[in-house]
Amino acid sequence: MRRALISVSDKTDVVSFAKGLEKLDFEIVSTGGTFKALHDAGVKVIPIEDVTNFPEMLDGRVKTLHPNVHGGLLARHDVPAHMQQLKEEKIKPIDLVAVNLYPFKETIEKPNITEADAIEQIDIGGPSMLRSGAKNYHDVLSVVDPADYSKVLQAIQDKTDTPAFRKELAAKVFRHTAAYDALISQYLTGPEFTQKVTNTYDLFEPLRYGENSQQKATAYRDAISEPYSVLNANILHGKQLSYNNIRDADAALRIIAEFSDPAVVTVKHMNPAGIGIGRNIEEAWDKAYEGDDISIFGGIVALNRPVDLATAKKLHSIFLEIVIAPSFDDDAYEELARKKNLRLLTLPFTNQIPQKIETTSVLGGAVMQDRDLETETMDDLKVVSKKQPTEAQMKAMLFAQTAVKYVKSNAIVVASEGQTLGIGAGQPNRIDSVKIAIDHAQSKPSFKNAVLASDAFFPMDDSVEYAAKHGIDAIIEPGGSIKDQDSIDKANELGVALVFSGNRHFKH
Repeated sequence: MRRALISVSDKTDVVSFAKGLEKLDFEIVSTGGTFKALHDAGVKVIPIEDVTNFPEMLDGRVKTLHPNVHGGLLARHDVPAHMQQLKEEKIKPIDLVAVNLYPFKETIEKPNITEADAIEQIDIGGPSMLRSGAKNYHDVLSVVDPADYSKVLQAIQDKTDTPAFRKELAAKVFRHTAAYDALISQYLTGPEFTQKVTNTYDLFEPLRYGENSQQKATAYRDAISEPYSVLNANILHGKQLSYNNIRDADAALRIIAEFSDPAVVTVKHMNPAGIGIGRNIEEAWDKAYEGDDISIFGGIVALNRPVDLATAKKLHSIFLEIVIAPSFDDDAYEELARKKNLRLLTLPFTNQIPQKIETTSVLGGAVMQDRDLETETMDDLKVVSKKQPTEAQMKAMLFAQTAVKYVKSNAIVVASEGQTLGIGAGQPNRIDSVKIAIDHAQSKPSFKNAVLASDAFFPMDDSVEYAAKHGIDAIIEPGGSIKDQDSIDKANELGVALVFSGNRHFKH
């Protein structure tokens, strides 16, 4: 008679699984709460103490860490010496182990959990049994996921529990225990750069393809998922999100979190196309759309207020991929849902994105950094030119400085107060970005009040000169170049107000 050891925290379907194993001529060994659940359900079950000949101790911390358990799991059935040792020590082989672990993740997600509470939910015996069984997968079926119970029963019944099938289960065990340990490590360490880094993610969904159709792709959530994430948005309508949709929507959410007043952000290829701040959401949309009414075609729109019918009608008039908002008025939703493929997402908005270490893959490894959550205030700005900016220009520069953080470097934003007018992104040299941004901005009605922001210092005075000769008389940049004085001198020569922010905001 084969033996199964079952010890689960999540008792979903465990009774039916145990009864299925009984029908397949398994005897069942179990522990603690699982033993009680099975016994109460009429399963003939052997308590673990009868196997170990040792009582549970230390409030249940020690119950399966015993040679009678791990010998039964690790003995190779094809090695006569192993089987002889089991016989001599009166240890019965264990042919199946079904374990899922203490709910550490669920515990630390609860509010007001102490570290002591969390530590008590670190499973020791469970991962040990799973790893023993998975190491010996040729002889032991190791089951960590209740979703696999029926598949395992069917495989045993049909005699299709082949080495390949067992290896598949074993790999799942090691993924599961590695993720479990990684989460504990992250919890105990916090957001620090350490000698060894292991991140863990949960499947969100397979994607149709990646950036291009020839690339396979899948989306994953952080194990402790951030609520303010496109991966946690409520998808009310439209097609499945694509790889590019997810990345563009993520960019839109990061940008709009900067603004408390009614705001609209339009995004294309992870760059803001237009940003507008208004007295209401319709006015904010009008400003964002006017900021760039070409690039938004096929783009993403994020709004930080509920979408009303008037705004929805304007959104409906152009081709968009996604609209994200806190909510949609019923008639606004009805208006937008007439477009079959338009994705409509809702998400509670926030102005408090938490600090976190973020990872970017490179060939052979990864680079990691903190999020750039620095936002300048009036107190951070230093006027370095003879000409003093007006109060309106200072407000416009702060807005432009906020926007430029989210533009691919070399990044230039031309803006008036509460509205982007032209954006120059991703050029190999800064002067080309300046030319692109000003060229886009010059036709806008608000250009007469425009200021220019740069994500990094001007390495020479040509950007100041070009901007001044094309109608810009207030500029904000970080400063920090060995040639800063050249830019200051040029600003003084051409009557431009030049302000240093002190912070660079590269975004590659």
